[in-house]
Amino acid sequence: MKTAVATEAHVATADQADAPAAVREMTYLAAIREALQEEMRRDPNVLILGEDVGGTFGGAFKVTQGFAEEFGDRRVMNMPLAELAFVSAATGMALMGLRPVVEIQFADFITTAFDSIVQFAATNYYRWQAPVPWVIRAPADGGIRSGPFHSQNPEAWFVHTPGLKVVAPGTPADAKGLLIAAIRDNNPVIYLESKTLYRSLKGPVPAGEYVVPIGQARLAREGEHLSIITYGTQLRESLAAAERLAQEGIEAEVLDLRTLKPLDREAILQTVRKTGKILIVHSANRLAGVGAELAAQIAEDAFEWLDAPIRRLGGADTPIPFSPPLEDAYRPDAEKIYRLARELAAY
Repeated sequence: MKTAVATEAHVATADQADAPAAVREMTYLAAIREALQEEMRRDPNVLILGEDVGGTFGGAFKVTQGFAEEFGDRRVMNMPLAELAFVSAATGMALMGLRPVVEIQFADFITTAFDSIVQFAATNYYRWQAPVPWVIRAPADGGIRSGPFHSQNPEAWFVHTPGLKVVAPGTPADAKGLLIAAIRDNNPVIYLESKTLYRSLKGPVPAGEYVVPIGQARLAREGEHLSIITYGTQLRESLAAAERLAQEGIEAEVLDLRTLKPLDREAILQTVRKTGKILIVHSANRLAGVGAELAAQIAEDAFEWLDAPIRRLGGADTPIPFSPPLEDAYRPDAEKIYRLARELAAY
């Protein structure tokens, strides 16, 4: 039986991610914007579809502002409020050799296109050996008082779906490098970007060609007493908690998954072997989240290295509240990570 995963159109190596380049401080949003611009200039088959992405508006978060003027209406295409229709259109474009990048205005609305994603695009290579090289940009996560319809984290649905790749960058550099890798990949990729980080997080971003290989985690901080495994928004919160723990002599290792499917199994096992104590953190609700799969894999493959029960921290099993105090109670943050990690270190 042939694999359900298409071969890569452009192979990116770890050496590319580490290659020296001019580095600038950029916001997370600006890094996404730069990746889109560079790939559209490099490859005329790359185009953008989404609600309000063209014209002077440039998308709900202004990521594509000015793109229509540079690339024209045939490559920056405004879509109606019909996600199922335009994701289906993107699949047809991909089958014909184009590389669409679809902006779902908020990740919450991706459910409208669920059938096109999981029933058709994800299974297409397995059935026909026909690649579907599209990317769905899905602005996810809360913390900005947007309520239950503009704050969700739907990654577990797509990690569960064979035939898709799922990435969730937590730094500006990875936001650029993973988006370029996703656009060049011959498989359908769900690219989860954090609204929370858009303008609040700045960091060094290499100029020019910069590709972060899909499927490789990154050790964001070394430590010896416990490991925090995380991704997306919670990387920043985990690093803040680790800094606080260090002041008390507790050195927490922080592993940034970056890619949720395929998982970097070896990087996960390596940090388990090193510290023996694992805390998994994500913004999505804890029940049946990505952390549950991580915990299961660690329990199956690295049980003999564990010195404490695996702990998980995620959102509550409730719709995401609009009320600031309730949303703060719902979400993991640096304080909650610190407290749970401290307990784990003392086990």
